[in-house]
Amino acid sequence: MNTDVMIIGAGAAGLMCAIEAGKRGRQVIILDHANKPGKKILMSGGGRCNFTNHEIHPDKYLSQNPHFCKSALSRYTQWDFIKLVNKYKIPFHEKKLGQLFCDNKAKDILEMLLTECQKAGVRIHLEESITEVKHQIATTGFEIKTNHATYACQSLVVATGGLSIPSMGATPFGYKIAEQFGLKVLPVRAGLVPFTLHSEDKTKFEVLSGVACDSVVEANGTQFRENLLFTHRGLSGPSMLQISNYWLPGDFLNINLLPDCSLPDLLKQTQKEKPNHILKDVIGRLLPKRLAMILLENYPLADHTLQSISHREFDKLGELFQAFQIKPNGTEGYRTAEVTIGGVDTNELSSKTFESRKQKGLYFIGEVMDVTGWLGGYNFQWAWSSGWAAGQVV
Repeated sequence: MNTDVMIIGAGAAGLMCAIEAGKRGRQVIILDHANKPGKKILMSGGGRCNFTNHEIHPDKYLSQNPHFCKSALSRYTQWDFIKLVNKYKIPFHEKKLGQLFCDNKAKDILEMLLTECQKAGVRIHLEESITEVKHQIATTGFEIKTNHATYACQSLVVATGGLSIPSMGATPFGYKIAEQFGLKVLPVRAGLVPFTLHSEDKTKFEVLSGVACDSVVEANGTQFRENLLFTHRGLSGPSMLQISNYWLPGDFLNINLLPDCSLPDLLKQTQKEKPNHILKDVIGRLLPKRLAMILLENYPLADHTLQSISHREFDKLGELFQAFQIKPNGTEGYRTAEVTIGGVDTNELSSKTFESRKQKGLYFIGEVMDVTGWLGGYNFQWAWSSGWAAGQVV
């Protein structure tokens, strides 16, 4: 079966690329080994799909080449995708920090994309496992063999995603294609992922499972302020997922559990006004009480009145709660990771077209390459922007 464009992967990037190529009159086939298209779209954002962000900017993306993402993001912006969403009258809202979610279900976004594919004449072939990809020198195209058929195409687009959430069908297939054609693949690791703790800390904090608090968390010079959530395995919540992209094994996390005040100053002021108040009661009103009690459990003055505690001790308490350090054991890995950090080296690709510099007609888009966005719709926008850019030329 011959076609102009073959896209491997029926996810966000692959669907967007197919729509744009189809609009140009190109014959497009999408192949996917899954039984349904857009599975990660459907489960994203708690089922409501955080489809983009009002504050898209290149500095919200990680890559060994931080400039690579600029071209695509500037040519197909969040406003372009919002315009498409509005065209389909999909209701949405801004949740926080510019994050845009569907009012109803993520299915609205997927149905919009599938409708656009249908209008553009795109064919989607599901439950097709690729067994071989070859470059045909005679035709300067590609031959793709699957468990059902053999295909030939002029342009081959790899939109296979990364390794995150293998239960949804994630595989390293895209990296293998890159390596087959001589492209460098950078080391990969789980990103936007919860942390696990060493056994001693896990035992200490697992009783806090479900407790959340506003915090500033820092690692390797980068910090985020959002909720921290204690789980029965370790640490999660938006602040932890964000910082996981910057944390490396062996690093400490530096956490300010009271980002809106100086605890020593507050205690000194309260000491003047309410000298007979008990320390643990004062701190217990600033934080979730169970969290305060666990951090104070080995502090000898927890049951003392403020008037009996020195200012030097207040400074120590400031360090305990506002410069709290913990060293994770690791992360929960790809099983729960939202993204994969690393992948196809962007130096191997054109930032304008996403074509391989080593193999004409071969393109890589979306998560399979070394571009990873923050939590909050940034990775979907990368899928839309990179898919759109490749779709203009394939």
